[in-house]
Amino acid sequence: MILHMHKKMLVLVLALMLLVPVLANCGGGSTEPPAQPIQPEQPADSGEPAQPADGGEPAQPADGGEPAQPAAVAPTPATPGVPMRTSYLQFGVVPHLYYTDHDRALQLTKNAGFDWIRQQVVWADTEGPGPEGTGGDYVWDNLDPIVESANAKGIKILISVVQSPPFYTADGSRGLPEDPEKLANFFEAMVTRYGDKVGAYEVWNEQNLAHETGGTIVPEDVGRYVEILIACYNRIKAINPNIFVLAGAPSSSGVTDPNIALSDLEYYQLMYTYRDGIINGHFDAQAVHPGGSANPPDTHWPDNPSTAQGWTDHSTFYFRHIEQVRAVMEEFGMGEHPVWITEYGWATANETPGYEFGNQVSFEQQAEYIARAMERTYEEYPWVDAMFLWNLNFAVTWQEHNPPEPMHEQASFGILMVIGARDQPTSRLRI
Repeated sequence: MILHMHKKMLVLVLALMLLVPVLANCGGGSTEPPAQPIQPEQPADSGEPAQPADGGEPAQPADGGEPAQPAAVAPTPATPGVPMRTSYLQFGVVPHLYYTDHDRALQLTKNAGFDWIRQQVVWADTEGPGPEGTGGDYVWDNLDPIVESANAKGIKILISVVQSPPFYTADGSRGLPEDPEKLANFFEAMVTRYGDKVGAYEVWNEQNLAHETGGTIVPEDVGRYVEILIACYNRIKAINPNIFVLAGAPSSSGVTDPNIALSDLEYYQLMYTYRDGIINGHFDAQAVHPGGSANPPDTHWPDNPSTAQGWTDHSTFYFRHIEQVRAVMEEFGMGEHPVWITEYGWATANETPGYEFGNQVSFEQQAEYIARAMERTYEEYPWVDAMFLWNLNFAVTWQEHNPPEPMHEQASFGILMVIGARDQPTSRLRI
């Protein structure tokens, strides 16, 4: 099994090295942009940087060149409260499949050799208030064909749910719901509808950012999130105990400001200590979003800083920040839970303020960094069970936007390209 996975990883690496610079046509006719930005905001130079992780030594390559890995974790019958593990490191990618040619995007996903996709579902766009104004009016028209197409192609699905309907929040925002059971109801509806066709659910996304929580973020909001996660976990597992439930990934941020963010390491610590660690037993894996900026994946601050210009003097700018996250998990008793990297990637040239680091990364470097991150994870992080590349085809959906925005930062993270704007020298020729 381990040798099989090593070969599979090499196939993925080669596919990525080819996909990034290659032009291919993969567009639909929609003018709808992605539902919302997903790439984490970058922290400002504030606060003291966290120290390097000191828990556990990374696995070293074994004699003969094969990376040392633990024995594959065999699937066991799911037991409530016991974290599930995958049998080996799984690879996924984050596509945008609404309002575009999802069949073609999924076929390219399969061609590249990815095991999974991570599809974000905007709760506010999927559940309406109904005639009584109390919710429960679900609309699955856009999600149904995506689920069916992925299953027909043998691709596993992770669904990430974000953005409450405004009638479920105290202030009419799209932040976290006031009543945890409202989101649990939504997950119950999805699990009942899709059964084994969806293999995993991630409860929220980057909930340490103020705009994801409802406009502000304070330490007390962490407890709110844990209560929501518990309610959703219990409801999902009651229906299908074999579905993976992920604790949402905080954004890799060193900023603590109620109007911007709560630093991720503080957020993890507060999650794991809330109500004496009640979160333990109420999630299978911790989702994590390690940064990258323009920094190669083997670099890290402060022991091995990158030579890039800017975004180099804090751990959260680096892929290896995941090591510090893991150290916090182990320190606070969550070491039995694996990590799923549900977003990682490198931007290239773009015109979005705050993402200028991408202007230092060529397509070729983007491919090299992605491939090396996969290799490093396989070789040195046996506690990572899955990793999802951000992203597959957001360049497509931003090109389809009216007006087109081919230089949006989300497009710059994509690995597929678009043909059709060769007479526009400022356009990215990305799928």
